[in-house]
Amino acid sequence: MSYAAYKMMHWPTGIDHCAAGFITHCPSDAAAFCSAAAASGPEGDVGLVAAARHPKRLGPTPNLVVAAANVLEVYAVRADAAAADGAGGAQPSSSSGAVFDGISGARLELVCHYRLHGNIESMAILSDGAENRRDSIALAFRDAKITCLEFDDAIHGLRTSSMHCFEGPEWQHLKRGRESFAWGPVIKSDPLGRCGAALVYGLQMIILKSAQVGQSLVGEDEPTRALSSAAVRIESSYLIDLRALDTNHVKDFTFVHGYIEPVLVILHEREPTWAGRISSKHHTCMISAFSISMTLKQHPMIWSAANIPHDAYQILSVPPPISGVLVICANSIHYHSQSTSCSLALNNFASQPDGSPEIHKVNFHVELDAAKATWLSNDIVMFSAKTGEMLLLTVVYDGRTVQKLDLMKSKASVISSGVTTIGSSFFFLGSRVGDSLLVQFSCGVPTSVIPDIADERSADIEGDLPFSKRLKRVPSDILQDVTSVEELSFQNNMLPNSLESAQKISYVVRDALVNVGPLKDFSYGLRVNADPNATGNAKQSNYELVCCSGHGKNGALSVLQQSIRPDLITEVELPSCRGIWTVYYKSSRGHTTEDNEYHAYLIISLESRTMVLETGDDLGEVTETVDYYVQGATITAGNLFGRRRVIQVYATGARVLDGSFMTQELNFTALSSESSSSGSEPLGVASASIADPYVLLKMVDGTIQLLVGDHSTCALSINAPSTLTSRGERISACTLYHDRGPEPWLRKTRGDAWLSSGVTVAVDVSGSSSQDQSDIYCIICYESGKLEIFEVPSFRQVFSVGSFFSGESLLVDAFAQGFTEDSAEGRQDETKVSLKKEVANNIRIVELAMHRWSGQFSRPFLFGLLNDGTLLCYQAYCYEGLESNIKGTSLSPDGSVDLGNASDSRLKNLRFHRVSVDITSREDISSLARPRITIFNNVGGYEGLFLSGTRPVWVMVCRQRFRVHPQLCDGPIEAFTVLHNVNCSHGLIYVTSQGFLKICQLPSAYNYDNYWPVQKIPLHGTPHQVTYYAEQSLYPLIVSVPVVRPLNQVLSIMADQEMIHHMDNDASSADDLQKTYTVEEFEVRVLELEKPGGRWETRSTIPMQSFENALTVRIVTLHNTTTKENETLMAIGTAYVQGEDVAARGRVLLFSFTKSENSQNLVTEVYSKESKGAVSAVASLQGHLVIASGPKITLNKWNGSELTAVAFYDAPLHVVSLNIVKNFVLFGDIHKSVYFLSWKEQGSQLTLLAKDFGSLDCFATEFLIDGSTLSLVVSDSDKNLQIFYYAPKMVESWKGQKLLSRAELHVGAHMTKFLRLQMLPAQGLASEKTNRFALLFGTLDGSIGCIAPVDELTFRRLQSLQRKLVDAVSHVCGLNPRSFRQFKSNGKAHRPGPDNIIDFELLTYYEILSLEEQLDMAQQIGTTRAQILSNFSDISLGTSFL
Repeated sequence: MSYAAYKMMHWPTGIDHCAAGFITHCPSDAAAFCSAAAASGPEGDVGLVAAARHPKRLGPTPNLVVAAANVLEVYAVRADAAAADGAGGAQPSSSSGAVFDGISGARLELVCHYRLHGNIESMAILSDGAENRRDSIALAFRDAKITCLEFDDAIHGLRTSSMHCFEGPEWQHLKRGRESFAWGPVIKSDPLGRCGAALVYGLQMIILKSAQVGQSLVGEDEPTRALSSAAVRIESSYLIDLRALDTNHVKDFTFVHGYIEPVLVILHEREPTWAGRISSKHHTCMISAFSISMTLKQHPMIWSAANIPHDAYQILSVPPPISGVLVICANSIHYHSQSTSCSLALNNFASQPDGSPEIHKVNFHVELDAAKATWLSNDIVMFSAKTGEMLLLTVVYDGRTVQKLDLMKSKASVISSGVTTIGSSFFFLGSRVGDSLLVQFSCGVPTSVIPDIADERSADIEGDLPFSKRLKRVPSDILQDVTSVEELSFQNNMLPNSLESAQKISYVVRDALVNVGPLKDFSYGLRVNADPNATGNAKQSNYELVCCSGHGKNGALSVLQQSIRPDLITEVELPSCRGIWTVYYKSSRGHTTEDNEYHAYLIISLESRTMVLETGDDLGEVTETVDYYVQGATITAGNLFGRRRVIQVYATGARVLDGSFMTQELNFTALSSESSSSGSEPLGVASASIADPYVLLKMVDGTIQLLVGDHSTCALSINAPSTLTSRGERISACTLYHDRGPEPWLRKTRGDAWLSSGVTVAVDVSGSSSQDQSDIYCIICYESGKLEIFEVPSFRQVFSVGSFFSGESLLVDAFAQGFTEDSAEGRQDETKVSLKKEVANNIRIVELAMHRWSGQFSRPFLFGLLNDGTLLCYQAYCYEGLESNIKGTSLSPDGSVDLGNASDSRLKNLRFHRVSVDITSREDISSLARPRITIFNNVGGYEGLFLSGTRPVWVMVCRQRFRVHPQLCDGPIEAFTVLHNVNCSHGLIYVTSQGFLKICQLPSAYNYDNYWPVQKIPLHGTPHQVTYYAEQSLYPLIVSVPVVRPLNQVLSIMADQEMIHHMDNDASSADDLQKTYTVEEFEVRVLELEKPGGRWETRSTIPMQSFENALTVRIVTLHNTTTKENETLMAIGTAYVQGEDVAARGRVLLFSFTKSENSQNLVTEVYSKESKGAVSAVASLQGHLVIASGPKITLNKWNGSELTAVAFYDAPLHVVSLNIVKNFVLFGDIHKSVYFLSWKEQGSQLTLLAKDFGSLDCFATEFLIDGSTLSLVVSDSDKNLQIFYYAPKMVESWKGQKLLSRAELHVGAHMTKFLRLQMLPAQGLASEKTNRFALLFGTLDGSIGCIAPVDELTFRRLQSLQRKLVDAVSHVCGLNPRSFRQFKSNGKAHRPGPDNIIDFELLTYYEILSLEEQLDMAQQIGTTRAQILSNFSDISLGTSFL
């Protein structure tokens, strides 16, 4: 293998940065929207609907922006107002338990999502605080790149407004000769938006000056931007060299409030010190405030404060009216402003400089190093400490003088990496080690008393429970313990009167974003519902990934599956099935709510007949006794007239049924006889779409018919739309879209929307869902590729767009763009395009669907399936450009009259933007194939669509984003439908191509709102390593739990006895010995996944000795030399951690598993021995045990009771990973890169074959096998990946001593584990190597990817495509993918290796390009689009391991 592909399969989930800002709307939009409680603002404004009773509580709520490694996401916070008291206050339908401040629930909805070519180092929101201006996002990337993004309504996404780069040869002098920097650039913004500042290379401050309102970089040629809501933009920038200002060693900086010009306060250290020098050199930090005059480019110092403790690390600016700064140190907090200062000690280690006044102390002990902070109000700041505790600091002030600081404990929550306040009622805890939480808080007495929460179980705000899952399934009376909201009252004895605002702050968790990082280790084991007979791809979905994720109390076992395997309830054999439908039957008296109604009939269409089954307590066939059409196949079936009737459409007619009795039958033979020349031949129906009370039929000859229903008589009449029959254009696909709700969404996009809005008063008082209005639209795609939307039943065209199938990124109504120019341009292009047309003309749309899922702010999605298997997804949005009268003048005089009348009712503000969906598999679909898209509204609490076919896939809609989960376990699926009845609650039925009908449910333990379905099992400790014992399906797992110990007990183990003796004699330290110290206690738990319920049970626990850390656990197969048999044992390697004065020791432990079921002990210790170094890795090599203890690797024989060393090799420093293939050993050293050894049985020796001579801090190593070639893969601490190979015959390998580089890549994340898995051979290529293995890897960001070998032809083709894509796609933030993937050596000497890895993160952009660009690019590199796409799907098929 000389070539590899790098592919991400699960993107990062650990959130590094979060911030709040008005990105998609400005504060005045949201405020106006809140007070008017009606949802009739444009776009249903991104603000919140508060009930009119509480407009004051819920101010305008900004967006939440989060960054996880290289993923940037913008969310909107959607709050549900509590129902009015008149409606019976306690209605159980609210989305999450407690009503709190007039809000019954809130959730995050995705606005946009981007994957960048670079990790986000720092993020700031540029905001000028004006009511009618939006905010911008400023991002900083290594080494010194800054990009500003703003939200553009026209494309409904972020676009770059400015880029600033201080890298490259002309800026080399900024580095001052340094090559490696501890952290990337840090960016902060002025609270009034006048400027931003970025610290790069540790000593250079870049000042970014904002443009004045009404000016912009982009120039004045943008009439579409209404200047009122333009975002803040950066106009120019300049540099300040901080060395010239005598501020070295900058630790943090911020802008302060309350000055006329921007004032930058910098926290820096004059002379560095460290913990060992505290006695002589302390209080080394100081703060300096500089006034930034951007016009003069001057920055005089206006005040400073010295003598700040050396452990100060963060500086917060205090909001007005107080202003000034808080300096946060590990052991104390200091307030400084130009006039006053005061301090607060947090524990006994807080010291003060000589001669300073006495310092206030807190009455409890806390350490604040590494805390994150946010202001909940203008005088209360909340800290999230390193333990996950939340602390509230009140700044007690009088006028503008601060009298004292007061700290108190609050709840505990997730250990956070960032925290931000969102508006006046929410804050967000972003976390890298646990799930991130959206929390609603309330200062002071809440407006509505939280319903009686008796359960005081935990005072923590915990996101470990997958509570978003429980919410969907539990009645609301159990909800209180899920969100665990108790009243918090802080009784502070010293100052009863000055802390009213913080006396009562109550919290309730409203939403959680699931996170599976940091992935320290994982293993690959069988699922509960695995099928032992599966082969090929179906066999892959027998497995799941069990990962160690999280840290401390957020530690959890994450079980990840790439593909869904439903839980089977029952299956029956049913050959040659063509389609299945379930229908409701509601007699007019039925009072059940629509959401929970059971299905009545299951209709199964076979090739030449139709079966009907009743779905009562059991499925019973009633085909003979019902009036359904059963003599031939059914095209579609569904409900009409509010579920009172069933409609069944077959090839030559349709029947309307009331229960099992037919009330009407229609035949389509008569009306086709006049239009078709041969009158005798009946015209068949090709496909049909139902939207109550209409049915749209597409005939075989490409025309359409509409069946119109009459609610009063429950009868249908046939209506052929005259506007379409005259055209004579063949229709390739069509569908109906039912736009319903209190206010139909598409109405907002009409030209005369302002006329129709506000007329939403319910007219029909009789009751049943009188609020809902509904419009029905017909969407038609012609064979020419043109897409049109019509109103039904009038068939007035309201939207049209050309060549829909090409997949443009935006769809805009052709009329809105100006009608005549389009047609003129089209004619000129025709000649140029004739070459490419031949390729494109056989591509067309075979199926359309449009749907709007639940949720007040949800927007419709439009789906188109091409005949090559591509699924195009678009989301609608509303964009109001300038008034159309400007456009109207440019129309030709004769056309303008007609348009004048038509344009008012057109949906001219409707636009669609393309949403990328990671569906990799493709197949050619004939135009006569069955419909494949099935939309479901509730399967196990989830909604979305199911795409059947050879590689079926679930597309779930969670928070207005797509979650794509393939289903491989049954091979191709012919038909799919939902089923909800007594025995199968919110389940599904599907028919496989082998002819089995399966009734299933989604596994309820999993959360599907993630890149892969995930189940998290909380461990309340840190998991370190996990391995899998296949024979009994057990998972041995190393867990460490923090335990508080008395300090003297800790010291007695750490130190010599004499020293303890001295300490006892020393009287002054007696109280010190009462102190406690937290130590991690290790144990190995053996977990089992129980078969029926899927619960995880601890079967056995092996505790370690005190101060002994378990470093590795592995299942090894050893050859017992006495019995001459192989034994499978569990090997544990440990190390004693006793400080730097005691020599390192470790132990090797071997355990055997008992075979019998009923024995008490599952594992028994068979061997234990101390070794001289830490035992960091174990592995079995041809029946021997390889142990890495300290800097030595020994190979041992096992005789049933003893290990005897037979060979050894001296490693340089400390082995971090050990891999074995046949008789080859690969190990990675902590600083000295990789070594490649071989073991020879006859001389019993371990010999070095080759090593890498560079210095490299290894994280993980593994062998990559491609046929007969063996490569060595290593990941390092600089987030790179290198592939080496051993070639003793090459000259440059120094006679085989040196490993040669085969490929290298910067991954941008720390890879902690590689797992070697066999790839499936692609179907088409029988000649392919079968012995081909890919590496699955996990990272500390929570991402999972793979490195797969590829053959040279594919590699060359995709590499040339990749080079094209670097320039052809406009990358978000202007980042260059090539520079991101360049090997980062961080200043160490490194000789660049060959570029033999293709990057699928970049190649996936090819699928989002429009069809013309795809064909163009394929032609430029000398291949075809089909060839490229088949390479893509081969690699994704070969690597679908789970």
